[in-house]
Amino acid sequence: MIYATNYDIGERKRSSGINEDSLAVDVIEQGHRDGLLDRSDEADGQTDDSHDGTDAEADGDETGEAEDRSKPRNRSVATFVLADGAGGYEAGDVASYIATTTITTELQDVASRALRSNPAAFDVTLPDAVATDPPTPAEIQSALEAAITTAHREIVRYTNETGNRAYTTVVAGLCFGGRCYYAWVGDSRAYLLNEARETIELLTRDHGVVAELRDRGEIDDVAAHVHPRGNEITRALGGGADQDPDAATVAVDSNVVPLYAEDVLLVTSDGLIDAQTDAPELYDEYVESDRSEAAAQRVLDAVVTDEEIRECVLTAESLAAASEALVEMANDRGGKDNLSTLFLQDPALPATPENRPLTRALATEPVEDRETVLLPEAGETP
Repeated sequence: MIYATNYDIGERKRSSGINEDSLAVDVIEQGHRDGLLDRSDEADGQTDDSHDGTDAEADGDETGEAEDRSKPRNRSVATFVLADGAGGYEAGDVASYIATTTITTELQDVASRALRSNPAAFDVTLPDAVATDPPTPAEIQSALEAAITTAHREIVRYTNETGNRAYTTVVAGLCFGGRCYYAWVGDSRAYLLNEARETIELLTRDHGVVAELRDRGEIDDVAAHVHPRGNEITRALGGGADQDPDAATVAVDSNVVPLYAEDVLLVTSDGLIDAQTDAPELYDEYVESDRSEAAAQRVLDAVVTDEEIRECVLTAESLAAASEALVEMANDRGGKDNLSTLFLQDPALPATPENRPLTRALATEPVEDRETVLLPEAGETP
C-alpha cells in the first residue's frame, strides 16, 4: 500500500487565516513467510478478495531464478479520515482535529480484526479458539458510521464545555480485502481514479445547498461550480450547546466499492474544487448571458474541474507529485480555502478487469429521501 498526503492553508488565507483542515491515515502492513500467494489461477481467473498488500521486489532464489512477482510479501489494512472545519465559527479547527483523532482511534478494533484474519493466506493453521474471523462488510460499515457518530458527540461535548461552536465535514474509510468501505458527512469528497481505464469517478455526494439545487434541476453543472451558495453545507459534525453529547446523532452516508491495482483513491476537502475567488461574478456573467457557451467556457477555465483532476493525477510521476500539483492548481485558481488531499493505492491488488464494466460512481438518489439540516451562515444563531 502506498499513500501521500498534503495540506495547505490556501493562497488567500496565507497571511492572516488558519488551516481548519485535518487528516489522518493509518496503514498497517502484514507479512509472513513468503507472503500472500496469488491463487487466481486456481480459481479459474477469480482472484481471492483477501489479496492485498504491497508487491515485493523480485529477488533471486537459491538457484538464481527470479521469484514469482505474483506473491506479494505483505497485505495491507488502511484507515483514513479527512475533515474540513467549517469557517465562520469559533472552533472549526478544533472540530476537525477531534474528528480525525476520534475516528482513527475508534476504527482500530475493526482494522485489527481485519489484519489478524485469514491466517491460511500465509499457510498458517490456527485452532478455532485462536483464529479471528474477518469483519463482515456490514460490520465494517457499522464501525465507520459508529466512529463518525462518536466524533460528532465528542465535538458536541466540547461545545457544551467551552461554549465555542464547532462544525466539521468528514470523509472516513477502511481499505481491506480489495474493497474500500467509506462514509461521509458534508461536502468533502472522495474520488476513484483508474490508471488502466483513465477514468475518474466521484464516490460521494455533497451535503450542500448547491448539490440539492442541481439534483432538483434548478441549476446546471456549470452554474454549480460558481454558485453564490457554494459554501453552504446542509450536514456536518458538531453543533450548538443545546444537544445532549451522549445522545446526539448525525445522518451518515456510507458505501463500499471494489479496488484494483490501478485504482488511486483521492480524498479531498472542498478547497480543491472551490478555489475560485471570483465565483459570484462568474456566476452572474453566466446567468446574464443566458448560459452561453462562451460564458460557460470562462467558468470552466477558471475553476478546477474533475477532468483536470483526472489529467493531473494520471500524468503525475507519483502520488506525492499529484498531491503537490493539485495544491498548486487550486492556489493558481484563487486559493480561496484550505486544501487537503489524501491519496491511497495498493499495487498488489488484482489488475483491473479488461472485459467488465467499471462503474463505481455514486448513483443519484432523490433529494427528498435525505434528512438534512441547513447550517446557519456565519454570524447567525443556530
